[in-house]
Amino acid sequence: MKQEIFGLPLEELQALLAELGMKRFRAAQVYDWLYRKGVFDFDAMTNLGKSERERLAASLTVLPWEIGVLRRLDSSDGLTSKLLLRLTDGNTIETVLMHHDYGYSVCVSSQAGCDMHCAFCASGLNGAVRNLTLAEIVAQVYFFNAVLFPRGERVSRVVVMGSGEPMLNFDNVFGALQFLHRPDTANMSYRNMTVSTCGIIPGMERMARLGLPISLAVSLHAVRPELRTELMPVNKAYPFPAVLQAAEAYAAASGRQVTYEYILLAGKNDSETDARLLAEYMRYKHASVNLIPVNPVPEKGFFRPAPRQIDRFLRILERNHVTATVRKEMGQDINAACGQLRAAYAKQEEPTCL
Repeated sequence: MKQEIFGLPLEELQALLAELGMKRFRAAQVYDWLYRKGVFDFDAMTNLGKSERERLAASLTVLPWEIGVLRRLDSSDGLTSKLLLRLTDGNTIETVLMHHDYGYSVCVSSQAGCDMHCAFCASGLNGAVRNLTLAEIVAQVYFFNAVLFPRGERVSRVVVMGSGEPMLNFDNVFGALQFLHRPDTANMSYRNMTVSTCGIIPGMERMARLGLPISLAVSLHAVRPELRTELMPVNKAYPFPAVLQAAEAYAAASGRQVTYEYILLAGKNDSETDARLLAEYMRYKHASVNLIPVNPVPEKGFFRPAPRQIDRFLRILERNHVTATVRKEMGQDINAACGQLRAAYAKQEEPTCL
């Protein structure tokens, strides 16, 4: 059986190639093709001899070369691209590239599906199938880097906000971020990385102990206990006040401001009372609030508030000295919210009963 090498540290690749009877410097050449040029086909690694390329292909695999692109959607403004990928075991995941004025960021998934069952989210419609491997997380960045490298560009930021709960796949998620930070791979700053959680406190505490200046985002979406539990069942295990305490501890340990994600649902959590309660909790915290008008998911029946209601909610926070923004809409015309394309594909693939 062939051995997968994507995501291996250079030192391990050197040892592996030595076992194949190849010199150590060949590992650095392969590394350069993979992580600096975005080339995943051994046959295209032209500074290796033909016999060496054949030996590599006979014994090793490179994950991005094995993963299939089922669909690619590009937004009409050219700023957002979304891929639906088929993994080697047949599971599907989504990843999104966003072009900002400061460069490119990629939103990656951490699991195939999600078990958090948030009421408004398409990712959890069919639950979580499994955790993604370190290589599968890194590959989501490199699918886009392979396109950007020939243009002299690259992905400079990564957000772990796609399908899945990152803290339930902690080792692979943070292993992938540490791999992307390596100077001989993506050379990405930890300060350009963000991990989002529904509020899994043990994961937040582990993240603090790592001592890395990675940004933390907490999915909040309601501060009334009964409503947050309705929208996010995880609130039963990790109530919001305890989540807030853990987030503040992370902010103190890392020196990084925590972002609280608050999805606005018309007639559900967008009232003036909700805004004032949120402001009470956020006041004097090392935090900001990111308001997200919902991307409607037909299966869930939630709707986007009117623009004037969104603005009213924002103004209440600002009047109470809470730093808040409304998320810039990107990729709305291609269902860029996590889980939407995967859910639509799964529905299309369901057998029809006659």
